[in-house]
Amino acid sequence: MRRSSAFNLPNILTYARIVAVAAVTLFYFLPGVEIRWVAVGIYIAAAITDFFDGYLARAWQQQSALGRMLDPIADKLLVATCLLLMAADGTIAGISVVAAIVILCREILVSGLREFLAELRVSVPVTRLAKWKTTVQLIAVGVLLAGPAGDRLLPMTTDIGIVLLWLSAILTLYTGFDYFRAGIGHLVD
Repeated sequence: MRRSSAFNLPNILTYARIVAVAAVTLFYFLPGVEIRWVAVGIYIAAAITDFFDGYLARAWQQQSALGRMLDPIADKLLVATCLLLMAADGTIAGISVVAAIVILCREILVSGLREFLAELRVSVPVTRLAKWKTTVQLIAVGVLLAGPAGDRLLPMTTDIGIVLLWLSAILTLYTGFDYFRAGIGHLVD
């Protein structure tokens, strides 16, 4: 890999999303309801880079193996970390933890399936519904991150986030099944 491809703008946006995971975690745990908005702002900026890194890489023909590898890792780190933070502090609690578990398990299973299929040189393209799933998931996590700060601004913000989390979990199950169905023929000898 050329040095320049490692430091093109799409890859820099991906690196920033990875660094944002630590920043969101830090601001999430700092005391004060108002500081939560800083965590939400960093999260939103990171989520936006998820769109722009891929778009710019394609538009500017700056796609790289490093970017293809790191982009889904950055996405999963951001979402998984936020889900774990919110489960730890009780924002996601009770039966809603199941929705978070579904999301995390699907991400791990699809990553494993993609890795296995890549060894066979089989590509499973991302579907439009999977992109919608990601969008709903990112919005749900963002709304839930606001937590008590969001509830002060708009009552029931957390409840809306939980509904979106469940919608995301349903889309996650469906798209995970799509990936499994696309890859099952390669899994069975």
